[in-house]
Amino acid sequence: MAFNSVLRRASKSLLPLAIRAVGSPRTFPRAIPTVENLRNFLPSSHFSTAVTELKSTGDENLIRVLESEIECVEIPHDVEDISNEFPFKIKDNPGERTILLSRKFLDETIKIEVDMPSISTDEDEDDDDAKDEDVSSIPLVVSIAKGSGQYMEFCITAFLDEISIDSISIKNVENSDELAYEGPDFNDLDENLQNAFQKYLEIRGIKPSITNILFDYMANKDTKEYFLWLKNVKNFVEK
Repeated sequence: MAFNSVLRRASKSLLPLAIRAVGSPRTFPRAIPTVENLRNFLPSSHFSTAVTELKSTGDENLIRVLESEIECVEIPHDVEDISNEFPFKIKDNPGERTILLSRKFLDETIKIEVDMPSISTDEDEDDDDAKDEDVSSIPLVVSIAKGSGQYMEFCITAFLDEISIDSISIKNVENSDELAYEGPDFNDLDENLQNAFQKYLEIRGIKPSITNILFDYMANKDTKEYFLWLKNVKNFVEK
């Protein structure tokens, strides 16, 4: 019994020593240096200078390439020979990818948002030897309003010498952002109804003859916007 009592007292006195020797985190060196230690090894002035030089080199290289590209762009002149038969006023803000056409037609206000031309590949399925052709088109959104209430909106894809109606919807001015029902697929409509809608637009000046003018105008605008974009990017990098 006396021996057991001595053994228990010895165990209690040795246990804290064992914990301090084995379990304490202070006995293990840190494997990952702290931020403070890194700062002691990497002088901040040297690091800052290296980053500044790297940035300067990258900026100067980009500016040289931009300047070279700007010199290669042939700046087009404004389109001035628009036909007198073109019934719309054109609002063209530099820096924007779209233009806005507008006109009054009796008691109606007609507006057309014209986007940049897009190019897709058209494959002739009837001729196995025919090659794919690049087909250029312009997205149009036509709105026809009467008064300040509802208006009818046509989503159109305009090709050279052709206007293709994609959808038709009736919208409210106050809730123009809501998704309105656009009817069935236009090509699924009765042929007489399709022709009637085409005639409806044609009477209001939305016909292939004006879209051909728009192709030239938007191609010209695309080049001007690209030139302006290059200059704006260069000016930003040079700041």
